[in-house]
Amino acid sequence: MSGGLIIGIIFAGAFLVLLFVALAIGDGASRRRQARIDKVRNRALGRGAPDAENTESVKRKEGESSSIERFLASLMPRRDVLRTRLSRAGLQISAGRYATITVGSLIVAFVVLRILFGLSLPLAGLAALAVGILGPHMTVGVMIKRRLARFNQLFPEAIDLMVRGLKSGLPISETINNVGQEMPEPIGPEFRAITDGIRLGATLDEALWDAARRIDMAEFRFFAISLSVQRETGGNLAETLNNLSDILRKRLTMRLKIKAMSSEARASAYIIGSLPFIMFGILYLMNHDYVMRLFHDPRGFMLLGGGLLMMGLGSAVMAKMVRFEI
Repeated sequence: MSGGLIIGIIFAGAFLVLLFVALAIGDGASRRRQARIDKVRNRALGRGAPDAENTESVKRKEGESSSIERFLASLMPRRDVLRTRLSRAGLQISAGRYATITVGSLIVAFVVLRILFGLSLPLAGLAALAVGILGPHMTVGVMIKRRLARFNQLFPEAIDLMVRGLKSGLPISETINNVGQEMPEPIGPEFRAITDGIRLGATLDEALWDAARRIDMAEFRFFAISLSVQRETGGNLAETLNNLSDILRKRLTMRLKIKAMSSEARASAYIIGSLPFIMFGILYLMNHDYVMRLFHDPRGFMLLGGGLLMMGLGSAVMAKMVRFEI
């Protein structure tokens, strides 16, 4: 085993140990912070008046983590957008924790590409940079998509629960609280956040539109608009929400029909898109030196770049063909 390989393994192992220690310290701080937030929230929910100074202190401390995470978070651009994405994905982690995971992914990818695949230093660095940045970003994007799909699936049931509460004589704020208590993730936490905002002094419209910006989903904006218009013009709110629930169910049915009708095209796209990578893996296992010429010859870089570009364009076209706005 060469000296460079040993040094690389030692460096990667030491970094991972430090990463796990930093994450463990951040977990302890997060638990203490969450306990304090819950204490202030309990005061606001009727077990004592909320202390404005303590509430503001919790808001200031909410984003703090370990010193390593705070340093990495300071290097992250557009931290507000990142926090919004993490919130939409349902992840209770700070921007510093996300930055730490990104740096850890980058280091591990660099060591693997440099040592196991034998890539040159510039190529391994560029590939590791892409993996470290795009990997966590795409993972959060997938989690957001799944969470919104789950929200969209359960949302008509939540509206039906509100309609039954309104017909029984409950006020709108109490029906929102019932949804937050009765519905599972992700409906429940979002409606509990609306209830908490109202009890901490926000109006219903402010709490609803704050949630609409956080969730960023057309169906929830329909809901917020319905409540806002009803508060201004009056009318039967239960009937309005019942009609909205019916419309949302029809939208969901149409979306599922489109997904079923385009399933063949999507399956073909997945198969065609994965074939080059499958063949590359087979060739790599059968004839390592033959494949690695692509990474050591400038002409190989051009072929790889051209192939990835054409595959990306083809995937984008096929994705556009099977995606419809309802």
